[in-house]
Amino acid sequence: MKILVISFHVISPPSISCPKRTQPFAVLPPSFLPSLPTKKQKKKKKKRERGMEVEAELPEDFRCPISMEVMTDPVILSSGHTFDRASIQRWLDSGNRTCPLTNLPLPSSPSLIPNHALRSLISNFLSLRPAAAVTDDALLLARLSFPSDTPSLAAVLRLAQHGRHAARRLLADSGAASVLLRHAAAPDRPDLQELSLHALLHLSLDGDDARVGLVAEGALDPLVAALRGGSGSSAAALAATLLTSLAVVEVNKATIGAHPAAIPRLAALLREGGGRERREAATALYELCKFAENRRRTIRAGAVPPLLRLVSEGSERAVRVLGLLAKCREGKEEMRKLSGFVRVLAEVVRAGSPRAIEHALLVLNLVCSDSKVMAVEATEEGVLDLCSILSGDVNLKTSKNAMELALILKKGLFVGYS
Repeated sequence: MKILVISFHVISPPSISCPKRTQPFAVLPPSFLPSLPTKKQKKKKKKRERGMEVEAELPEDFRCPISMEVMTDPVILSSGHTFDRASIQRWLDSGNRTCPLTNLPLPSSPSLIPNHALRSLISNFLSLRPAAAVTDDALLLARLSFPSDTPSLAAVLRLAQHGRHAARRLLADSGAASVLLRHAAAPDRPDLQELSLHALLHLSLDGDDARVGLVAEGALDPLVAALRGGSGSSAAALAATLLTSLAVVEVNKATIGAHPAAIPRLAALLREGGGRERREAATALYELCKFAENRRRTIRAGAVPPLLRLVSEGSERAVRVLGLLAKCREGKEEMRKLSGFVRVLAEVVRAGSPRAIEHALLVLNLVCSDSKVMAVEATEEGVLDLCSILSGDVNLKTSKNAMELALILKKGLFVGYS
């Protein structure tokens, strides 16, 4: 037997020599390098994803057919379909009298029936879902009802104070204002009353639409009820402050003034309230009396005597209210009846703040312009000498008022003396 021997020779490849690098590697600037997400960015992403999951799981029946948002106050229209109260109310307020879904005609004054069963279902469903950031506010407002409790109203207040515009918009449209207003009118729980008034105040600061909306929601009756708190009542002071905020809008000035008890209650607070309540009442009257008809209402409510007392205590705002009231005949007549009226105003001209002096001169100007008795009294109180000094004041309005009053007192330009 022959054995065949096969041998293998491994041929190694020729060695390749690399040229020696003489230049350093290029270093890319940081902007070219991919940046890793921070912990904060990761957290935001997880919240966003979790919120999207929750939104995807929500039954369509929980969404308003108009806004497509989760309903916080579902109501049944006469057509049988359910909508969020804020959305369907806007639809009706725009003059529409057809169902948004079926286009069928509606009565001239459609009724909105609360859908308590659906609201309960939405509340229960949201409470079982992960608390995504985008649904926290909706969950809070969906659960809010009357009577509420301190934690819930405190959470609503935080939302009104520190929430972003979208959150405050949700709060305004959710029907929460009706719950807050009911608590505002209930003095049996002062803690809940004050929380509600604070939250309503912050809602009113969200713009003119919010102010008009609160008045349309029926805010006046609860606020007037809160004004009855009397001396030492924080609720009364808060209610007066809220009325000031609402009265910033011209249409609200007329609406508040036309309320049969609003101005009388503010006048009563001027007479009976503590220091803070009286100051806030004077501020509210100042804003309201920019509307001419409210000046007569304020005078008829008997506000002039307590305003004069407040002036004697150093209130600049009370002087400014008197300046508005003195622009009507009834106001001047009421001021002339008060003993010591000129003396109090002369003391303001002598030692008041620059703005108080300006308005005190205006009041004296209006009151003395057609009354010899008041003009003589003003001269006896040394107002003429004060006018000579103030006619050169740097404040042009003060200077003008001082010169005009000096002319009246010096030259005897009186017409129709009383």
